[in-house]
Amino acid sequence: MSKILLSGGCSFTFGNELSDDNGKIPSKKSWAALLANKVQAEYISVAFGGLGNQGIARRVFEYVCNYPNNDMFVTVMWTFTSRYDWAMPRNAMLEKTRWATITPWDVSTNQLEVQKQLAGSTPQLEEWRIRRENLLNTGVTPFADALYRYAANQYHEAYLSWKSITWLQNILEKKKIPYMFTLADNTLFWDEFKHLTEADSLLTSLHKEIDFTKWFTFGERDMGFNQWAILNNFPRATTHPLDIAHQEAVQLMENKFMELYNQPKEQK
Repeated sequence: MSKILLSGGCSFTFGNELSDDNGKIPSKKSWAALLANKVQAEYISVAFGGLGNQGIARRVFEYVCNYPNNDMFVTVMWTFTSRYDWAMPRNAMLEKTRWATITPWDVSTNQLEVQKQLAGSTPQLEEWRIRRENLLNTGVTPFADALYRYAANQYHEAYLSWKSITWLQNILEKKKIPYMFTLADNTLFWDEFKHLTEADSLLTSLHKEIDFTKWFTFGERDMGFNQWAILNNFPRATTHPLDIAHQEAVQLMENKFMELYNQPKEQK
């Protein structure tokens, strides 16, 4: 079997709004695809726009369990904590007839702001219109309204995200699959200048379980790819950095990636 580089993540890994994006298949110009090119690996992605960290972990887990390959490397870019992956009553329009990604953008009261954010992109507006129809037809919209109104909070979202990270990390280590994790935004770990481990001993303990020797970050305080791209004034489309940001990010990531990619693999 050939060497596979498997990527997981949200739109920043799928490659939304990159120059080859057609909305249907993962971009070949995203940071993860470019890393695969550097080592001439077969590139496979289970990333998808809008996914939260629970969904990212679930999709990577499903792939490595259902399509085992003794020569695989996994890259994951974790995303914003405020997104949820929820098993809904079964419906043909849901992912695998069951799973719904739920984001703050799905809340009914936020739709004017979403329209404003997407105003410069007709394709994205059309995609959003279809998504809104599907969410209404599957009952996700009223659930999202209630979730974000009554239950969503930063603490619980950090807990779910870090639990998903440690779960996938431990699965990959159990299966002896090498990997590198990175992130899109440091709200995964920080509330502005306050680290989320300061909340209580549970989050402190959970954070300690994450093996940060297998991570690449883009600067101080766990800066993420999207933040780094904004800080360095890379050109953007509607809501995503364009090709050049991915190219430059890979230049920064390459040394850490090669260090992890070339580590001798343990025997199962």
